[in-house]
Amino acid sequence: MATGELSTEQQRISSLYDRLDRERAAAKAALDAALRDPHERRVHREVAVRTWSEQLGRLKVAEEGLCFGRTDHTDGSRRYIGRIGLSDPADDYRPLLTDWRAPVARPFYTATGAHPEGLTRRRHFRTRGRRLEGFHDDELGLADAALREALDAPRGGTMRDIVATIQAEQDEVIRLDHRGVLVVEGGPGTGKTAVALHRVAYLLYTRRERLARQGVLVVGPNAGFLRYIGDVLPSLGETDVVFAAPGELFPGVRAVREDTLELRGLKGGLAAVDLLREAVADRQELPERPIPVELEDVTVHVDASAALYARDRARASGLRHNEARQVFHDALADALVEPALALIGPDWAELADDVRRELGDSPDLRRAVDALWPPLTPRRLLADLYEGRCFAVGYPELYRADGSAWTVSDVPLLDEAAELLGTSDEAERAAERERAEQVEYARGVLEVVDTDPELHEDELRAVDLVDAEWLADRHEARDHRTTAERAAADREWTYGHVVVDEAQELSEMEWRVLMRRSPNRSMTVVGDLAQRQAEAGARSWDAVLSPYVGDRWVHRRLTVNYRTPAAVMDYAASSLALVDPSAEQPVSVRRGESPVEMEVDDLAVVWRLCAESGTFAVIGVDGGLSPREAKGLEFDTVVVVEPERMTAAERYVAFTRATQRLVVVRLKR
Repeated sequence: MATGELSTEQQRISSLYDRLDRERAAAKAALDAALRDPHERRVHREVAVRTWSEQLGRLKVAEEGLCFGRTDHTDGSRRYIGRIGLSDPADDYRPLLTDWRAPVARPFYTATGAHPEGLTRRRHFRTRGRRLEGFHDDELGLADAALREALDAPRGGTMRDIVATIQAEQDEVIRLDHRGVLVVEGGPGTGKTAVALHRVAYLLYTRRERLARQGVLVVGPNAGFLRYIGDVLPSLGETDVVFAAPGELFPGVRAVREDTLELRGLKGGLAAVDLLREAVADRQELPERPIPVELEDVTVHVDASAALYARDRARASGLRHNEARQVFHDALADALVEPALALIGPDWAELADDVRRELGDSPDLRRAVDALWPPLTPRRLLADLYEGRCFAVGYPELYRADGSAWTVSDVPLLDEAAELLGTSDEAERAAERERAEQVEYARGVLEVVDTDPELHEDELRAVDLVDAEWLADRHEARDHRTTAERAAADREWTYGHVVVDEAQELSEMEWRVLMRRSPNRSMTVVGDLAQRQAEAGARSWDAVLSPYVGDRWVHRRLTVNYRTPAAVMDYAASSLALVDPSAEQPVSVRRGESPVEMEVDDLAVVWRLCAESGTFAVIGVDGGLSPREAKGLEFDTVVVVEPERMTAAERYVAFTRATQRLVVVRLKR
C-alpha cells in the first residue's frame, strides 16, 4: 500500500476520533448537568441520567476499533463503516461514519465477487488503538484474468479475506437460507473454510440480534489452523467469535497431546458414555459397616438399608450427581428419624420434627454423605478411572496442576463427566453466601443514607425508592468481558451458531460436546470425507448428524479447486483412489507446475531450495509438519518427505497443501 494513502486514511480516522471525543464531552456535560439540576422533577432527572449514561457507555465501547472499513461504490461515493454512526452537526449532519447495523452498510458484509452489490472496492482497516497500522482491499467484480492473478498471488502467514474471489457456487452457500445444519463438502482448494467464515459474517449481519448476544463458536483442527484463519472475521468487523481446537472445548484445559490411534478410537466411541455413567453410579455407595451419627441424646447408625433408601430417592429425583447430594442427605435424615425416636423412647413421637432438624444439622451425617455420595469433579472422576487402568492405560501424571497431561481425546470425556456430575452444592452455597453479604452491605449503605440529612434533599428516604436487593444488583461488580470472553470461560454457554472445520476428523464423543454447545442446531459443518485421517472420525454425514437433527440438515458440495494446481491434483489422484475409489476430484482452474521428485542425503538441501520460494512447509512423519497439523493450511511450496511412510489419506492431505509447487523427497539410505 502507498505510504501517502495510508497517511490519508490515518488522517480520516483521526478526524473521526476527534468527532467521537466531542460527542463524549457533550454527553458527559449533559449527564453532569442532569445530576446537578435541583429544580428538575425527580422522574425527569432519572430519565435524563439514564439516557446520558447509556450514551456515554455506547461512545466508550466505540473507542476500540471505531472505524474498521470503507466501501467504494460504482456511483463514485464512499462510506466509512464503524461501530457507531457519527455525523457533522456543522454541515447539516452529513454522515461521517456509518453504523455497521445501518441498511446501507450491508454490502460491507454481504458483497462478493459474484454479487458485488454496487461496490467496486471494500477496504479493511487494521488498527491498534487509534493508530492505523495497515489495510487491504477487495477489488470486487474481478474479471477472469484478475481472478487468476489473485489466485496466483503468493500466500501469506494468515488466510486473507477471499470475498473478492468468491464465485457463484461459493456465494450460493454463503447466502443459503437454512436454519439447521449446513454441510459444506469439497475437495482440497475449493475454499470450504473461507466460505464458512464468510457465511458466519453474513449470518452475523442478517441475524445480528441473536448471534451477537450468544456469539459464534468456530472449531478448527489445531491451534496453527486457528491462527491461520483468525484474521478473517475481525477484518469484517466481527469480534463476537470464539476460536477453539477440539482440545480447548473444556474451560481450563488446553490439550494438544494426541493419543495413539487405538486409544483415540476407544475414547471417541459412544461406549465411553456408559463407562462414565457406571463410574458415577459406582461412587454412590452403600456402607460396608454402619456409620454412627451422634445426636444429643442417642446415637443412630447409617446402615445399608437406610443408605439404599436414600440412594433410590436421590436417583429418582432426576438430578445430576452433585446436585442430588442434598436429596440424598435429606432422605438419610428422614430414614434415621424413626430409629432415633425408638432409641429415645416410644412416648416421644412428638419430637420427630426436632430430631429431623438435629439430623439435618449433624456434622456426622454430613460426613456420612461425603463418604457415600461424595462431591465429584470431572478431572477427579476421569483421573480415578485412568488410575484404575480404564482403557488399559494408567496416567499418574494427570495429577499435575497445570493440566498439560490431558490429551485431546480426554476433553469430550471431561465434558461428558461434567454433564453427568452437575454443579457441586458447595459452589452453590458459596454463591448464596456471597449474595447475602452483598445484600447486607447494601442494607448498611441505605441505613447510612437515611440517617444522614446531608445525603438526601427532600422528605423521601432512600428506602422509599429502593431496597437492599436492588442496590446489591446495581453495585455488583459488572462483567466487562466481551461475549467471546464470557463464552469461552463458560462450559454451559450455548452459541447462536457453530462452525466446525475438518469435521470429518471428529469422534462421536466430540460431536456430543458440540451439540451441547448448539441446542438450536444452527451449524455450518465443513469437511471432506475423503481426507479423513482419524479412525474414530466420520464416515457418513447422515450417521453423524441424524441422531441429533433428524432431517434438518442439508448438503452442498463445492466442485471447483481454486488453490491446488491440476498438475498437483493429478499427482495426488492415486492416493485419493486408495482412500475412496468413488471420490471425484474438484476441477482445478490452473494447470501449474508438475511435481518434482528427488533423492537427497539430508533435508538441508531442501531447505535451501525452498528458502526463496515464498511460504513453504516440510510435511513428514518425523520432521516438519505432520499431515494432521497441515490440515486446512496452504503454502506456495510444499515438500513432502517420504510419503510412503504415510497412510493414503495422509499423503492426499500432504500433497494438496501446495498452491504453486510440490516437491516429493526421499532420503538416500
